Amino acid sequence: MDYYGPMVQSLRFRAVALACWAAASMLPAMAQTPAQSTVPAPPAELEDTDAAASDDAAALNAELFYELLLGEMTTSRGDPGTGYALMLDAARRSGDPQLYRRATEIALQSRSGEYALMAARAWKEALPQSRDANRYMLRILISLNRIGDSAEPLKQELSTAPTRDKISTIRALPQLYGRASDKALAAQVVRQALQAELNHPAIGPIAWTTVGRMDLAASDKAGALEAASQAHAQDPADDGAAMLALELLAEGVTQAEPLLAGYLAGKPLPEVRMAYARLLLESQRLADAQFQLDAVNREQADMPEAWLLQASLHLQGGRLEQAEEALRRFTGLLEDLPATPQRKRALTQAYLMHAQVAEKRGDYAGAEGWLSRIEDAAELLTAQSRRAALLARQGKLEEARALIRAVPASTPDQERLKLQAEAQLLREAKQYAQAYTVLGKAVALAPADNDLTYDQAMLAEKAGRLDDMERLLRAIIARQPDYHHALNALGFSLAERGVRLEEAKALIVKALEFAPNDPFITDSLGWVEFRLGNRQEALTILKRAYETQPDAEIAAHIGEVLWSLGEHDRARDIWREGLRINKDNDTLKGTLDRLGVRL
Repeated sequence: MDYYGPMVQSLRFRAVALACWAAASMLPAMAQTPAQSTVPAPPAELEDTDAAASDDAAALNAELFYELLLGEMTTSRGDPGTGYALMLDAARRSGDPQLYRRATEIALQSRSGEYALMAARAWKEALPQSRDANRYMLRILISLNRIGDSAEPLKQELSTAPTRDKISTIRALPQLYGRASDKALAAQVVRQALQAELNHPAIGPIAWTTVGRMDLAASDKAGALEAASQAHAQDPADDGAAMLALELLAEGVTQAEPLLAGYLAGKPLPEVRMAYARLLLESQRLADAQFQLDAVNREQADMPEAWLLQASLHLQGGRLEQAEEALRRFTGLLEDLPATPQRKRALTQAYLMHAQVAEKRGDYAGAEGWLSRIEDAAELLTAQSRRAALLARQGKLEEARALIRAVPASTPDQERLKLQAEAQLLREAKQYAQAYTVLGKAVALAPADNDLTYDQAMLAEKAGRLDDMERLLRAIIARQPDYHHALNALGFSLAERGVRLEEAKALIVKALEFAPNDPFITDSLGWVEFRLGNRQEALTILKRAYETQPDAEIAAHIGEVLWSLGEHDRARDIWREGLRINKDNDTLKGTLDRLGVRL
C-alpha cells in the first residue's frame, strides 16, 4: 500500500472528523483528568505574536492533535498502516523527532521493514544531524539485509559518537551484523568504516578485534589472524584480542597461539585461561592444559570450574588421589554458593566423577554410594547409566540393561534417550550387533535425526553390516547434502576396504568443501591417496592433518605410509608419538599388529 499522496490528504480530513467525535465522547473523562504530557508540545516555530498567525498555528496544532490521537487509536485497534501514515504525516508537518520515532516504531512493530526505513529516511532528511535517526536507519538497513547501504550510516555514527559510545558501538558490530547473509560484504563494510580508528591509541585494538571477528564470521581466517596480530601489537594485554586469538586457535589456526601466549604472560583474565585450558583438554594436550589450570588456581583459587577441570585432568591421567583432592576443593567452594539449580547440577558432576574414581579403583560399592547422592531428577538417566556401567564391568550386562530400561519415560524423547544409553552400554561392551539393533529403535522414534542415524551407521560398520552402513549414510546425504560427516565416513569406509576408490575420493573431496580445515577429513583424503598408490601425496596431506590435530589414528596412517616407503625408523617414531597421545587407539594397535611391528 502507498501511504503517501492523495491517501494521506483524505486520511487527514477523515482524521479531523473522526477524532472530533472521539474527543467529544471523551470530554467528560478528560474534564476530570489532568492533561497528559504524551502529546508533543507545539513546535516553537509555530508560535507568533501576530493574531492571524496565532490562529493559523492553533488550527494546525488542533489538527495535529486529532491526527495523532486517531493514529494511536487506529494502531491500537489493529490498523497500523493507517496509524503509520497519520503519524508520519504529522511528523513531516511538525518536524518533531518524537513523531518520526513513533512512525518508525509503528512500522517496526507491524514488521514492515521497508516502511520503517521510509520513516527513518524521512526523519534523517528532516534532521540530518540526528544520531537517533541515523542509528534507526543503520539498524533497519542491516535487518533488511541491505548491507552495502549500511556503510554510510555506519560511518556517520562513528564520526559523530562520543568516544565512550563509539567504543560500545564498535564492540557491538559483530553481533549487529551477525545475521547478514553476505558475511564477506559485512566484513568489508565494517573494515572500511573503521579505517580512521585502526591506529587510534585507545580505540585501535578494539577496532582491530572487531575487524577480526567480522573476518572470522566470513570464514576469512587469514584476515582474522592479521587483525588479531595488529590488535595484539598495539596492546598485548587487550582481552578482546586474546579471545579472538583463542577463537582462531579453536578453528585450527595454530599461528594464533603465540599471540595468546603473549597475552597469558601478563595479567590475563582467569576466564581466558580457563577457555584455553578447555581447548587444550579437547586437543588432548594434557600437560599444557595442566600448566594453565595450575596458573588459574594460583591466580584465582576460588574459581570452582578450574578445580573441576583439574579433577577431570587427573582422572584422565590415572592420578586418582589428586582427582579426589581437586573434587574436594570444588565441592568446598560450592558450599558457599546459594542452593540454585546450577549448583545442584555442578554437584551432580562432582558426584559422577567421584563415582568414576571409585570405579577405577574397583570399589563398586563406593561408586554406588556416590551415585546415590544425586538428587537432580533431570540427571536420573545419567546416574542410572553410570550404575549400569558398573554392573557391566562386573559381567552383569543384562542386569545393567534392565537398570536402564527401568528408568521412567513419559515422552518419546525420554524413551529415545533411554535407548541411546542402552546402545552406548552395549557399544562399550563391544556388543556391536545388539547395539545396532537397539539404536535402530531410537532412530525409529526420530527418523529425521541425522546425528542419530549417523551413530547407527557407525555401529553397522562395527557390526560388519557394511551394506546397512552405506544405506544409512546415503539416506543422510540425500536428506542433508552438506552433512560432511556422512560424506567422509562413506568415503573413508570405501578407501579402507580398497574398493571404488575414485568414488571414495570424490566423497571425501565433497566433504572438504563443507569443512575445509577438518583434520580428520583431511586424514581421510590422505588415506585414499595412499590406497590409490600416491604415497608421497598421501604423506604430505597426512602431515598437514597431523599438524592441525595430533591424533593417534592420523599417526597410525602416517606411520604406515612411511613404512611402505621404507622409512621404518621415522614410522616407529610417529607411532610412538601416537601411543603417547592414546595408547588404546584401536586403529594404531591394529596397524602395529597387522605389520608385525613391536615398539
